[in-house]
Amino acid sequence: MTRDAGPDTARPLVGSPRRSAVQAGHRDEPLAEVLSGLDEEQAAAVTAPPGPVCILAGAGTGKTRAITHRIAHRVVTGQVQPKHVLAVTFTARAAAQLRERLAGLDAHGVQARTFHAAALRQLRFFAPRLLRGREMPELVESKARLIVLAAARAGVRADRTGARDLAAEIEWSKSSLVEPGEYVVAAAKAGRETPLDAAQVAAVYTAYEHVKRQQGVIDFEDLLRAMCWGIEEHSDVAEQVRAQYRHFVVDEYQDVNPLQQRLLEAWLGNRTDLTVVGDAAQTIYSFTGATSSYLVDFARNHRNATVVRLVRDYRSTPQVVGLANAVIRQARGSEARLRLDLVGQRPAGPEPDARVFADEHNEAVAVARRCADLIAAGTPAAEIAVLFRANAQSETYEEALADAGVPYVLRGGERFFERAEIRQAMVALRSASRADGGDDLVATVSAVLVGLGWQPERPPSGGAARERWEALAALVRLAAEFRPGPGAEEGLAGFTAELGRRAHAQHAPTVAGVTLASLHSAKGLEWDAVFLVGLVEGTMPTAYARSAEALEEERRLLYVGITRARRLLWLSYGEARSSGGRARRPCRFLQGVPGLAPFGGQTAAPRAERPAPGAPRVPRKTVIVSCRVCGATLLAGPERKLGRCAGCPSSLDEELFERLGDWRARVAAAAKIPAYVVFTDATLTALAERQPSDRAGLVEIAGIGPRKLELYGEAVLALLKGASVADLLPEQPTSEDLQKDLATEP
Repeated sequence: MTRDAGPDTARPLVGSPRRSAVQAGHRDEPLAEVLSGLDEEQAAAVTAPPGPVCILAGAGTGKTRAITHRIAHRVVTGQVQPKHVLAVTFTARAAAQLRERLAGLDAHGVQARTFHAAALRQLRFFAPRLLRGREMPELVESKARLIVLAAARAGVRADRTGARDLAAEIEWSKSSLVEPGEYVVAAAKAGRETPLDAAQVAAVYTAYEHVKRQQGVIDFEDLLRAMCWGIEEHSDVAEQVRAQYRHFVVDEYQDVNPLQQRLLEAWLGNRTDLTVVGDAAQTIYSFTGATSSYLVDFARNHRNATVVRLVRDYRSTPQVVGLANAVIRQARGSEARLRLDLVGQRPAGPEPDARVFADEHNEAVAVARRCADLIAAGTPAAEIAVLFRANAQSETYEEALADAGVPYVLRGGERFFERAEIRQAMVALRSASRADGGDDLVATVSAVLVGLGWQPERPPSGGAARERWEALAALVRLAAEFRPGPGAEEGLAGFTAELGRRAHAQHAPTVAGVTLASLHSAKGLEWDAVFLVGLVEGTMPTAYARSAEALEEERRLLYVGITRARRLLWLSYGEARSSGGRARRPCRFLQGVPGLAPFGGQTAAPRAERPAPGAPRVPRKTVIVSCRVCGATLLAGPERKLGRCAGCPSSLDEELFERLGDWRARVAAAAKIPAYVVFTDATLTALAERQPSDRAGLVEIAGIGPRKLELYGEAVLALLKGASVADLLPEQPTSEDLQKDLATEP
């Protein structure tokens, strides 16, 4: 779906090298083709002299054109032989695209491969020499099975989800050149949010390496490490590799990790014939170990480096480019030093369409309706994308598009109802429906999911575990919104039937349709129309981005999303997660941008769009909560409840916390509901820390609204003043009371 870019007519060339009489003969035609259609900056990159060259290529500026034409120019002018060039990419698709384009430019024989494919090819060639006749170990494509074995040896229980998170930590460690014994310190320094205690992760990492050696297998990181070792420790191997590959080109250089950089340096030796291309503003994979520091510091680390900036954007309209510039212009940190101010080259198009809706459901319905309108007007469905921050957001849009009859495809993740945890949950819910006693549906669904290991209080650490948690939490939200139609079953039986209907509607044969994708999955792609949805604090940026560096990466992720659009760009959010829910703040990265009124732009903000008159109005006002210890603005839900940053000192009264927990358990048991429906652990912690003295102080704690104040206010105040639990339980609220509470105050 990617399109390389260039101006419609050739521009004057700069820096074209002088050619000998021999070169001017039979090479004229290929050379003319190589140099045609380049703008001034692209031509400078193509004809730059040998040696270290850094091409800073903004989104849509024709970076693939620049590097393929640079390689072809050096080949057809006789500067290099094709067999001596190695172009390194990050995906097999990109490598294939490079080879195809180079062949079209008469540069046959250039090797274009991913880091791993290049290392595997070399390792297989040198294995007899390096392994002294032994066979090369088998390459395992998935770590999951080995990690489960390793976890058992380390005394750690790891299910499929846990194994994925542990695999991610091990991959980060190995890519960052961190050995098992160094993991605890390295993870702390890097601010890693570890899926288990860091010492446990280190133990699993150690056991994983042992299991791998015992079974005679290697993983993808081992490929790179083995070739680094082979070149660094064996001079004959180094000599042969460097004789074969003398000129290197590295694409997406902002995504290189320390292990890949070490291999690149091993390939190079002391030579400097290296061309790198990248965009620091598109650095979005730091969590995997990638670092833009090699790109940012390229000119400093390579003397006499040529640096070329590509800033003419041939992909997007000036309106889209203008918004992208406005977002990235506010960036801070080392990557901002290489910020590019793009200049749109396409004809003018519509301004970005920014909208606010009452809740996520109405937002999704509006997006689906607009997609249907675009398709009806002639835009191919495959040229439309709906992009979101987390895969767990997909279900709402899958349903809305299916209901609107709009075909779609999901990129970079499973369809919601095909996820293993959702299938397991649906089986458990169907089983529970046979004995359903008609109690509160939300509480019943929550109880079933708790039986599957889901904890409602807060999402766990680790990306895969958090994604699983959010997917199951989406079922609880669906239960809260479930309203059976005329003649349909009620209760859990009706809800499971509704889930089955939705699943069936989304199991239609896959056809070319609207792309649903996370922002990370959208990297490197582009569409005529792009919908960026769910642009609220806590989602974009995610609530887990707490450091300045993490927040800047979230800004760059939004920038990547904006620059995927060629012509039409839609930005939106729902004021509340669900109808009647708590109001949310719009994405900070868009606040103050002229024309984006719903995000706090410089024009009057319209009211939220509502599908029908009389729908409950969600207040627009959002209370800004500051840490009572250090004064920082609090964004994460648990921190807002506590009134302090997670890292600031706690003033918890443990005896009071225990009394509050005892009281909550008795209230929940009497009403036959989960304890968190009364108050979450975070709310109890906030009460035991802040110890408000009156009703006004209670409502300052996030999670205590008017309804909960009415139900529990007097009892909680009495507990705060020292009353015993036994004195406070003569009469308890009913399940009906609590159902109202749950529906209005999440």
